[in-house]
Amino acid sequence: MDIINYFSTHHAQLFYLIAGASFILELSVLGMSGPLLFFAIACVKTGVLIHLGLISGWESEVLTVGVLTALITLVLWKPFKNFQNSGGGRDTSSDMIGKQVPSVGEITQVEGHIRYSGIDWSAKLDSSSQNGTIEANTQCIITGVEGNTMLVKRI
Repeated sequence: MDIINYFSTHHAQLFYLIAGASFILELSVLGMSGPLLFFAIACVKTGVLIHLGLISGWESEVLTVGVLTALITLVLWKPFKNFQNSGGGRDTSSDMIGKQVPSVGEITQVEGHIRYSGIDWSAKLDSSSQNGTIEANTQCIITGVEGNTMLVKRI
C-alpha cells in the first residue's frame, strides 16, 4: 500500500515510471517503431510540468499526456521515419564486389541473373549504369549488394 500512496501523492514520479516502462517496451519489443516512444516523451514532459507546478489534478495531467503525445507525433513522425529509412547505403563489405562475372540472361534495372562460382545469383543494374540492359553472356562487374541481389554494370 505504500507504493500506491506514494504515487497518489507524487504524480510526476508516476509519469516518469510510465515513461521509463514505455521506453523499455519500445526498445525491446517494438523495435523503435514509434508509438510508445512519442507517448514516453509526452509522459516525461508532463512529469516536468507537474514538477514545475504548471498542471495538477489527474484529469489535466492525463489530458496533457494525450495532447502532448498527439503534438509530438505530428512534429516528429516524418523526421523519425526519414531517419529510420535513411539506411547505411549500399553494402560494400562483400568479397564479391569488384569481381567480373558473366550475365546468365538479360539484366535490367529490375531483374536479371549472373553466374559466380558455379551459382546463378539474382542481379540488377547498378543505378549509375548508363545502359538500359546488359545482354546475356556479357561480362559485367559486381558493384554492390542489396540483400541477396547483386548490383552490376557492364565492363
